[in-house]
Amino acid sequence: MIKRIMDITLVVLAVPFLLPLMLGLYMLVKLTSPGPAFYGHSRVGFGGREFKCWKFRSMVLDGDAVLEAHFRKNPADRMIWESERKLRHDPRVTPVGAVLRKLSLDELPQLFNVITGEMSLVGPRPVVRDELEKYAASAGHYMRARPGLTGLWQVSGRSETTYRYRVKLDRFYVSRWSALLDIWVILRTIPAVVFSRGAH
Repeated sequence: MIKRIMDITLVVLAVPFLLPLMLGLYMLVKLTSPGPAFYGHSRVGFGGREFKCWKFRSMVLDGDAVLEAHFRKNPADRMIWESERKLRHDPRVTPVGAVLRKLSLDELPQLFNVITGEMSLVGPRPVVRDELEKYAASAGHYMRARPGLTGLWQVSGRSETTYRYRVKLDRFYVSRWSALLDIWVILRTIPAVVFSRGAH
């Protein structure tokens, strides 16, 4: 209950300041790339329930085909993708999308996921169903919390860390949660975003 009250209070306070920025980003995405400005992808949430996680679209529309063609030419990248679910130079990302991702602005629409209770401001990053296999025995910890807009992983190096370390951070967060920990993560998120630490 305390966590939910914190989420709603902080989002209500932030939205009036962020709404003009979000409207500007909406127009920027629409004007620079064909397709919708928002992208919703199915992710696993609290209790294992799936929900639509929203972002500003940062990829081309035929992203799956583009990625598969890239893997055929660069098989080593397929191994990196299967291990880390990240590529340093993702061929699907648009030029504007690359900037949005670096500054984490593509994730602003997830504030609406927070309002609806599908996500929290702080928590494990939302994962797809297949990724839960990488959590192994820690999958239960992941599903005990609402996925977060930010979290320990985002303020601890993000893409510069291994997936195994990410799982370790998520398990620690769920096991040791406190309101003070959430406040600490939120305060650490600001410089992490401003300086784009570990973002790619």
